[in-house]
Amino acid sequence: MDLLKSYAEPTDDDNNSDNSSPNSSPIRFSIRPKSAAPQVDDTSLALSISSNPLSTKPLDPTQHVVNYNPTYDQLWAPIVGPAHPYAKDGIAQGMRNHKLGFVEDAAIEPFLFDEQYNTFYKYGYAADPSGGIGSNYVGDLDAVRENNAVSVYNISQREQKKRKLEKKKEAEAEGNDNVGEGIDDPSTEEWLKRNRKSPWSGKKGEIETELTEEQKKYAEEYAKKKGEEKDGKKDKAEVVADKSTFHGKEERDYQGRSWIAPPKDAKASNEHCYIPKRLVHTWSGHTKGVSAIRFFPKYGHLILSAGMDSKVKIWDVFNSGKCLRTYMGHSKAVRDISFCNDGTKFLTASYDKNIKYWDTETGQVISTFSTGKIPYVVKLNPDDDKQNILLAGMSDKKIVQWDMSSGQITQEYDQHLGAVNTITFVDNNRRFVTSSDDKSLRVWEYGIPVVIKYISEPHMHSMPSISLHPNTNWLAAQSLDNQILIYSTRERFQLNKKKRFAGHVIAGYACQVNFSPDGRFVMSGDGEGKCWFWDWKSCKVFKTLKCHEGVTIGCEWHPLEQSKVATCGWDGLIKYWD
Repeated sequence: MDLLKSYAEPTDDDNNSDNSSPNSSPIRFSIRPKSAAPQVDDTSLALSISSNPLSTKPLDPTQHVVNYNPTYDQLWAPIVGPAHPYAKDGIAQGMRNHKLGFVEDAAIEPFLFDEQYNTFYKYGYAADPSGGIGSNYVGDLDAVRENNAVSVYNISQREQKKRKLEKKKEAEAEGNDNVGEGIDDPSTEEWLKRNRKSPWSGKKGEIETELTEEQKKYAEEYAKKKGEEKDGKKDKAEVVADKSTFHGKEERDYQGRSWIAPPKDAKASNEHCYIPKRLVHTWSGHTKGVSAIRFFPKYGHLILSAGMDSKVKIWDVFNSGKCLRTYMGHSKAVRDISFCNDGTKFLTASYDKNIKYWDTETGQVISTFSTGKIPYVVKLNPDDDKQNILLAGMSDKKIVQWDMSSGQITQEYDQHLGAVNTITFVDNNRRFVTSSDDKSLRVWEYGIPVVIKYISEPHMHSMPSISLHPNTNWLAAQSLDNQILIYSTRERFQLNKKKRFAGHVIAGYACQVNFSPDGRFVMSGDGEGKCWFWDWKSCKVFKTLKCHEGVTIGCEWHPLEQSKVATCGWDGLIKYWD
């Protein structure tokens, strides 16, 4: 009984029954199990469940262990995507464009930015770039009040009035009442008179005293040079005294024939051309690279060369193999040369902006032409009755036509968008084709400055050299993407897609392309010093010759000796191959 009493307590009913009923039994015991959990009100329990974040958070479907009892709604809640990483900061999704929040794009003029930037560092305040309501300035607001919100680039109205009054008083003191009106207007003469002296004018004398004699001399030369350029002399061609030196034994032989006269027995040895195999002769006389060579028309007993040393030389091919005459009249490198039909005269174009017309025999300059621009190519009209017509492709995108008899420009063909590189007459000399740095070909009617055919494709490159096939039906164009393209000279001037010559590397160099006299072979120099020969029909490489150190820029097939070829390169040599 004592044991039971220790585990049980009398209830209130028992106590009450004892008090009310004296006849009832003295002691009754009831045994109830005790709960370890504290008593909780139902309302507080409901609030705690609703406030528990776990009760409202949906379950992660990838979770393997759940450490609490989820509700029915949680178990059947739809799967949601990942929460926005910055949603907890209170910024809506898509509004944040910076790791610290949202940054607004602001378009501020550079002048306004510089003005406010410098104002802030001078006065300590600047205009509020956000344009927010309330304070229009950021920084030291006391300084804003003191300076009347003035920036470094302007002056307050009060200060302007103050200065005007001061200047007006000064003007009145000098006895000139009208000066004060335009004293702040830089467009008036009064302002110019008062502000003629520069703020730095006092320092000029100090600098001059510090200069040495050598520096003063240099400054005078520089000022003189600048003055000449302002006078317009910069765009004019350079003037050099023309002279020529004959290197042969005698200018006329015992029969009175000139040294340029062709040999009497000069005729074609055969009509079938062969590829040369060996080096026969080398001409060396130019001190710099050779940019172009031309055989004497029809006979080829002489060869003319244009050098980057500003000299033009003519060499004997038929007999001695020596230099016969040097023509000196240019001050810079000679870019192009061209014979007239009978070879008694020739044209030269140089980087000194001059075109000169020479007498081959005497070495005299007949006439000089210039537009103030660099001529890239010169050509005479091939018709015998129009040998006085000169066409030149210039660096200023024009083709200029001169009448050499009068010395006047008779026509300008101005359609290209880049410097003109080549001029090639076709269709019995009634038309001519030009190529340019603008990567296009244009066909012109001679004498009419209107393009009759314009060829420009996205895949085209610049074509610095063009040659006409002996049958006059095709043009071979050296394209700077390391290939030679063929165009017809018929009405449509179409690209012949079946004929394409490649294998050589000429990118960046204006290597000459040429044909053999019988039209069976195409030849070209390249940037590695080789001369390439292709078969015209099969378009396959027939042979390559290692000709020069550096670039083989020019190659010409002899007009009569039809297995002989001349090449020139930037190593200053001209080589003759057989």
